[in-house]
Amino acid sequence: MTLFSIILNAQKALVTDPTWIFFLVLVIILCAPLLLRKLRIPHIIGLILAGILVGEHGFNLLERDSSFELFGQVGIYYIMFLAGLELDMGSIIHYGKRGMEFGILTFLIPFAMGFAASKWILGYDTTTSLMMSSLFSSHTLVSYPIVNRYGVGKHSTVVISVVATAFTTFLSLLVLAFVVGGRNPEADTLYWILFGLKCIAYGVVVIVGFPWLARRFLRRYDDSVMQFVFILALVFLSAALAKMAGLEGLLGAFLTGLVINRLIPHTSPLMTRLEFVGNALFIPYFLIGVGMIIDVRVLLSNSSTLVVVAVVVAVAMLSKWIAAWLMNKRMKGTSESRVLMFGLSSAHAAGALAIVMIGTAEGLMDTSMLNATVALILFSCILSSFATNMGACQLMMNENSTDKNRGSYHGKCMVTYDHPETVEVLTQLAILIRNPYIHDSLMGLTVNFDEEHELGESSIIAMEEGQNSALRRSKQNLVEAKRIAAAADVSMVTLNRVSTNIASGILHTMKERDVGEAILGMHLIDGNAPAGSLGTVVDGVLSGTHREVMVVHPIVTPGTVRRVLIAIPEKAEYEVGFYKWVEHICRIGEQLDCHLEFYGWTQALSHISQYMVMKHPQVRSECHIIKNWEETIQIGSILSKSDFLIVVTSRPGFISHTPSLDKLPRQLATFHGTSVMMLFPDQFGDPSDNMTIFSPNGIAVTRKFTEYRKKKNAK
Repeated sequence: MTLFSIILNAQKALVTDPTWIFFLVLVIILCAPLLLRKLRIPHIIGLILAGILVGEHGFNLLERDSSFELFGQVGIYYIMFLAGLELDMGSIIHYGKRGMEFGILTFLIPFAMGFAASKWILGYDTTTSLMMSSLFSSHTLVSYPIVNRYGVGKHSTVVISVVATAFTTFLSLLVLAFVVGGRNPEADTLYWILFGLKCIAYGVVVIVGFPWLARRFLRRYDDSVMQFVFILALVFLSAALAKMAGLEGLLGAFLTGLVINRLIPHTSPLMTRLEFVGNALFIPYFLIGVGMIIDVRVLLSNSSTLVVVAVVVAVAMLSKWIAAWLMNKRMKGTSESRVLMFGLSSAHAAGALAIVMIGTAEGLMDTSMLNATVALILFSCILSSFATNMGACQLMMNENSTDKNRGSYHGKCMVTYDHPETVEVLTQLAILIRNPYIHDSLMGLTVNFDEEHELGESSIIAMEEGQNSALRRSKQNLVEAKRIAAAADVSMVTLNRVSTNIASGILHTMKERDVGEAILGMHLIDGNAPAGSLGTVVDGVLSGTHREVMVVHPIVTPGTVRRVLIAIPEKAEYEVGFYKWVEHICRIGEQLDCHLEFYGWTQALSHISQYMVMKHPQVRSECHIIKNWEETIQIGSILSKSDFLIVVTSRPGFISHTPSLDKLPRQLATFHGTSVMMLFPDQFGDPSDNMTIFSPNGIAVTRKFTEYRKKKNAK
């Protein structure tokens, strides 16, 4: 007897020590994706195949013990939670109608064809056929990273497919809940009435209560570990409540991801931690456990199993193609849109695995159906990747103007740090605003006084201790900023500079490092400060550069912001940096999935509306026409702690500047409970030159900046 046959026929797993079990699982998680990457096989398949090899139906190295049960349950909830968390709610709202149409098609057509095939070709009973139909209807956005790589992630075809994914996933899990609940022997009329009431109560608790609770927790506690544990606790609380209501825990995990994804920006450190832990441990554990159940010998030795595999794969792919073809025809789309739509909606992974695992546990599906589902996952993921790649590539070449303005803003986004308590908020804001298409687009800066140059030798020793303390604090601020950026998977360049003047140090860095926009902290201005002054440092920076400068007084972290209000002065559309700051605000709204409210004059709002329709149609926005600048200051009466007020202003001497803007620092100082930003856009010329600003309507304004500074100092 060979060693191979001995291993296969062994009744007890070879590895039983918990330490070695965990080590072997980690080796599989590490090596399986690396080995299959060269074959262009998705890592989800690699982990399932690895589970087949090490399980009792393979080499019997590991036993599917309670650890696989526990981690597998966590993993399956994690898959559905991340699926809801990564959806763009702004896109769902904007493309809701078209997305619902495609969602209905890509749910009903596979559902009907799947039921017919299961009932009359494979010979399953009605209950099992309904569960298989929900399996055919669901799909997973496995190939979504491909469209991001080609830069067409905001195209209407992609967004509609994403909305349809949310709709079909929800309906598939709802059908699954009804099928499982219908097997209850006590399922009479009263049972279904109580079931409906419990579902309504559950929905109210999760949809209304969870965002309210999460927003207050994330605002009050900034500890990364506490935030992660809190979010995970919400997921499992929702799953437990869903089971109490008679639904499946999967639906609870998915719904939790949907209702709190506005509070967790996709570029935030918390989002990175959630994805990291799930993808590194819980989800691979679940996939390996799925593979350990599969018996390949049954698949190869039983012809009936091969028939099931052929029918499942054929019906699943054909039904998804018909749905994509019909929707594309209704939209009058192109051939590449049809291929892309099919590619995004044809992959079966998370939902299919979840449904077949529940069906197997309930005794509704046999081993042949489990094997057929794994074959479907393998085939559909490969086909989906090829179709998405082909469609996205053609779409990019045919519609290359869709995002042409995205990468047009050159230069780094620089954040200057002073106080430790503002490091996190300013860094997260810079991550949202930065241009993701520029390498090393984020920079952190601290500037300290050169005490030796200022004081002379006799005072150096006396000031040495204080100077070293300031330098240490500056370095700690940069280390913390870099850690926050790294947690969001963003590279940050840091620089600790010594200068005889803080503003000069900032300005020299902006010129040396090609900084496109700078973010500075705002100190509240007291009533004795000169009109228009934001402090010595900020005034010095504004007078020395015409690049975009954002002066921020942070109150809450960006992730807890629900609404951004933007006040725009008259003739703001004539400034050279108009579309640049509009793009930055759109990025904030896009990443935070919050509501944008613009207050300004008709002409500026018209330009903004056109830009957003063309570049950011999924961002939720609203425009309010005003007739005088004082109306914008009255916005303060409707502000709350969850709002973010951005006031677009102008440097003196430029086309959109008016004397009313000089009052802003004192007026904004009264908004103690709201995050505030004063945004000074890019403007023409160099501060040291005689400035001539030409606007699109031919208006020219000429003024020497040095004369302006002299007049201001004289006052």
